[in-house]
Amino acid sequence: MTMRKMDSNINLVKDYLLDLQNRICQMVEQEDGAARFIEDAWVHKEGGGGLTRVLVGGDVIEKAGVNFSHVQGVQLPPAATAKRPELADATFQALGVSVVVHPRNPYVPTSHMNVRFIVVEKSGQSPYGWFGGGFDLTPYYGFTEDCQHWHRMAKAACDPYGEEVYPTFKKWCDDYFFLKHRQEPRGIGGIFFDDLHDWGFERGFSFLQSVGDHYISAYQPIIARRKHHSYGQRERNFQTYRRGRYVEFNLLYDRGTLFGLQSGGRTESILMSLPPLVAWQYNPEFAAGSPEAELGEVFLKGREWV
Repeated sequence: MTMRKMDSNINLVKDYLLDLQNRICQMVEQEDGAARFIEDAWVHKEGGGGLTRVLVGGDVIEKAGVNFSHVQGVQLPPAATAKRPELADATFQALGVSVVVHPRNPYVPTSHMNVRFIVVEKSGQSPYGWFGGGFDLTPYYGFTEDCQHWHRMAKAACDPYGEEVYPTFKKWCDDYFFLKHRQEPRGIGGIFFDDLHDWGFERGFSFLQSVGDHYISAYQPIIARRKHHSYGQRERNFQTYRRGRYVEFNLLYDRGTLFGLQSGGRTESILMSLPPLVAWQYNPEFAAGSPEAELGEVFLKGREWV
């Protein structure tokens, strides 16, 4: 593929990602009903930049970040070359939208979504690009119907691309969002994919759009269903405790966080995924049969939902 054709493809992805950012922000603001996103444009030191949007202190949403970035660099960071050592000295462009929503109400789960397109170029070689991303859900209090709906939307995003796609990318998600040091999953999963090059640009881009679009239809009904659920300090304490697991994963394992930091990205935008309030309790115990105990015993099991 020529660089001119790749530039055209990059522009198509960029236009979609900016529109996706707008639609997700509109959805979050609609469900919150009070707070609005602030917008922060920034420039990357090696080229390109991004548009970070953050909502804080809402009635329903305590913190949400929806970040668009299109950055350039002279060398791929180690997080991207671990499986591609032959590209260690390649220049790159990386485009993506990354979303994390931390609700105030503990009965509304935290959600994460990321879609990205990375293009690399080495002297004398044709440009090489691949897609990655996915979405996953992290509940504090489990509801079977929410988990089933989430995974139905994940499956619907994948089904047009082959019957093997959803089970493959669901397992990838379960394996990826796993805290090895605690031997537990971060949440109830969803779908995750990376290194999607063999599908070609048109099919890969179509799938990226399907994932981005289905994230909205997966998450919005869950917010609407749970945001008026009453809660007290007990539920907030459990929420901040479980948020600690989220922070541990993002800082220890998340490839997107590592890629951003290693590539000299904007720290504030990279760490927007972290919750505003979090607590680490020492070895807490939860009564058998309690909703808090049920989260680990029933929902955090990497099970099949559809």
